[in-house]
Formats: sequence, structure tokens, C-alpha cells
Amino acid sequence: MMNIKEYYMNKYPQDELGIELNENATFVGLLNCLYEGNDVYEYIGEGDSLIRERLFEKLAIDTNKPYNYIWDLWLS
Repeated sequence: MMNIKEYYMNKYPQDELGIELNENATFVGLLNCLYEGNDVYEYIGEGDSLIRERLFEKLAIDTNKPYNYIWDLWLS
């Protein structure tokens, strides 16, 4: 299974901030982070909102949930 950094670097190779992503972060871990109310930016290793949004979009697809479901988890 591809981790977040591998996914992001493959999908968005032009985004230089991708190199800053946590090499140990996974999408399962990101979902757990959201469920537990932990800091998403700390988990992924980068504080850029565009990166977060792109990862949330991928997480929504992977979990077969609407983007708003992931967004609402983050806000709560």
C-alpha cells in the first residue's frame, strides 16, 4: 500500500512541498487522525491547505464517502 508521500509525489510531482510530507503517514492513519481529532497538519508533516485538500479528496474516494464527510470530520 502506498503511503501519503508516495501517492502525493506521484500524483503531484510539480508540487515541491510534497517532499516535506511525513514518510510514515498513511491514508488509514489520516482517517484515524480525523476520527481522534488530532492535528492533521502535524500528522501529514506539512501545513499547506492545498495539500490537505488534495489528501482529503483522495481519502474520500478511498473510503467511498463524500468529500463533505471527510471535511466535517476535520471540523468536528
